[in-house]
Amino acid sequence: MRKAEIFAGRILRWFDKHGRHDLPWQHPRGAYRVLVAEVMLQQTQVATVVPYFLRFVEKFTSLRALAAAPLDDVLAAWSGLGYYSRARNLHRAAQICVENHHGALPRDFDALAALPGIGRSTAGAILAQAHGLRFPILDGNVKRVLARHHGLRGWPGASAVQKKLWAHAEAHTPHARVADYTQAIMDLGATVCTRAKPRCADCPLQRTCVAYREDATAQLPERKPARTLPTRQTVMLLLRDRSGRILLERRPPTGVWAQLWSLPEAADADSAQRHFDASVELRALPSFTHTFSHYHLEVAPLTGIVAATRGVADTPDRRWLLLREAAALGLPAPVRKLIASLSEES
Repeated sequence: MRKAEIFAGRILRWFDKHGRHDLPWQHPRGAYRVLVAEVMLQQTQVATVVPYFLRFVEKFTSLRALAAAPLDDVLAAWSGLGYYSRARNLHRAAQICVENHHGALPRDFDALAALPGIGRSTAGAILAQAHGLRFPILDGNVKRVLARHHGLRGWPGASAVQKKLWAHAEAHTPHARVADYTQAIMDLGATVCTRAKPRCADCPLQRTCVAYREDATAQLPERKPARTLPTRQTVMLLLRDRSGRILLERRPPTGVWAQLWSLPEAADADSAQRHFDASVELRALPSFTHTFSHYHLEVAPLTGIVAATRGVADTPDRRWLLLREAAALGLPAPVRKLIASLSEES
């Protein structure tokens, strides 16, 4: 028996006893449900994804329903999961499928991988799990399992290391039970071969794992070279009118929190005050820091009552909304928390 077959066989036997068999996208395991799950799981753990997934597929029951929905509704359903480009890409991918693929996800690998936000690993996961087709995957959990098992040095994001990982992923993918194997190797990475304190005693690959043999599980896979994140500052304005409505504005189509509804911003307190007459008294709320993947954002919130709203919000991308109306929109997590603090004060 080839080493690759032994590898897959051990994982599948482990999966039959210890794997996750009751995830909501497994029942049924159709292409649309797998797509939504895989996109949500790209940068988020299963425990967090499950309730979002259930609400999302209940609201958008099919690829066509998702394609027809307003983007605001999609972002609202995604609100709190973060990395909102995933939601925008998923929405656009659904529209492309309706326009070019008769309302279904293509079963052709190249066509599927070309859809916004999908790429090689997600396309492989969809085709393997929904259709049982033999395509490898390489998400974060799988990278960790393969890097440790084969003793691969270097950061997995580096092109040379990634090329080796893909070669191993391809070699180990079996010709039978592909859907189960795909879930199994992800489960193994998520529950046994974890980033910290891996449970090597419970691992079916222990006997052939280079990292275990060389006591290198803490070093592999190697981390991305550290870099210092820059810090930026902004002032967020929680402005209310006499009716208790709050002012929100839609963010630009590109950049951070693209197309989400958010609070107006200013460079500093003085420039914020200059937007309004002297009768608007702005009061400082506790500042906080929100960290993105590429920088820290220091937020200084100011709140105040605007007596005259005429001219303050007179475009489709600026609205006065009741707090419950604002809560129903797609909002960045820190903005949602700020608005919730107003609800508590009311």
